[in-house]
Amino acid sequence: MDNKKIEKISRALSDANRIAILQEFKKKKDCLYCAEVNDMLDLTQPSVSHHLKQLVDAELLLPQKEGRNLKYVLNQQILDDYIACLTELKD
Repeated sequence: MDNKKIEKISRALSDANRIAILQEFKKKKDCLYCAEVNDMLDLTQPSVSHHLKQLVDAELLLPQKEGRNLKYVLNQQILDDYIACLTELKD
């Protein structure tokens, strides 16, 4: 993983609402629908969309169209790679 990618993920993770979204994936273990994210955060729909876009742009979430709905799946591989890069800094 290059430094630009690490920076993009770090910026995406620099917001408490985005961390809350990722924590919800830990509870759910599958996917989250856009409406579910709207319900869990006390934010306007455009704000929720902005946070989801930041996570998608960092490739932490993968959007999937399901009919008229949009669901998001956690990109575990990118998250694992990011954690591995941070762990390397420690040694």
